[in-house]
Amino acid sequence: MKTLSAKVGAIAPSATIEISDRAARMRAGGIDVIALSIGEPDFDTPAHITEACIDALRRGETHYAPSPGIPALRQAIAEKLATENGIPCTAGQVVVGCGAKSSVYETCEAVLNPGDEVILMDPSWVSYEPCVQLAGATAVHYMVREEDFQPDDRLLEAVTDKSKMIVINSPSNPSGAVMTKASLGLVKDVAEDHDLIVMSDEIYEKLIYDREHLSIAAMGDMHERTVTINGFSKAYAMTGWRVGYAAGPDAIIRQMIKVQQHTMSHTATFAMFGALAALTGDQTPVEEMRREFDRRRRFVMETLAGMGLHAAPADGAFYAYVKVEGDDMAVASRWLDEAHVAVTPGTAFGTPGWLRLSYAASMERLDEALGRIRALDG
Repeated sequence: MKTLSAKVGAIAPSATIEISDRAARMRAGGIDVIALSIGEPDFDTPAHITEACIDALRRGETHYAPSPGIPALRQAIAEKLATENGIPCTAGQVVVGCGAKSSVYETCEAVLNPGDEVILMDPSWVSYEPCVQLAGATAVHYMVREEDFQPDDRLLEAVTDKSKMIVINSPSNPSGAVMTKASLGLVKDVAEDHDLIVMSDEIYEKLIYDREHLSIAAMGDMHERTVTINGFSKAYAMTGWRVGYAAGPDAIIRQMIKVQQHTMSHTATFAMFGALAALTGDQTPVEEMRREFDRRRRFVMETLAGMGLHAAPADGAFYAYVKVEGDDMAVASRWLDEAHVAVTPGTAFGTPGWLRLSYAASMERLDEALGRIRALDG
């Protein structure tokens, strides 16, 4: 056999999925593992969304659709971005993809060339760098301030003459930090001064606690250089549906549509009708889920503090990002092997010495998990 792709060979497997798979194998062997490692709401998709999908199936919406997405959904997304986020947008500037992850990948393919550099703010989601690498570019890592997980003027040190794009994620996976207006203004200034494209991943925007979500594309003329990524997985508990979207400048969106046409074609037709119902239907389930996550968040953060563990500001998403002593990979393995609690090592997010705990689990399971961790050194 001839040599396989060196580009793909250089990419590390997803650490979040790897940990979850290991935990699943342990559970299959009869071990009661509490999985706090995967980024998935533990709620069912709201009934009106599911019914809209079933109705679409029954009326025969099982055929090919336009590659960028069904027109009604693209229009609803454009209206949502304009009214909720303040982003100037038309339906033609929207492409619906197979989850937000596919939109991240398509953005990288549409924008980047070999030799380009992309600035990632660490801790950063595990799939950003592989998507950059698949597009032939190089990731440049910049660590945000540890005290508040916000960027500062050191960001300028990451900019070179090869810089093409900067990635922001607010609320953040894994830290839960929400970028302030001042932080977004800093990114805006850097992007404008150095002619950078911004990819803004806002998939957790509906899950924010005591903070305000701001979209950088709504600031001045930033919509002309920003690709806004979002989707339905987190806010509407639709992870398995695989429906996400991107909105941005016409030239970039046209490139992304070409990538989609020649790869996945489009996301499932009937799933898009469910997504349409999610955007245009009752939003009460979203707020109910947010309030429950907030209740769990406060419990987890208070318990961790009582255990003497420092955590990042958990202002959004559903993660506690905890600082630990020693090798985070070894600590995560010990928690899994001895306490039977699965978490994700911070090394996966570019920040060794931290662990990500998802509180997308019942209060009872969270209480049990934290009790097991406390007992390890008790």
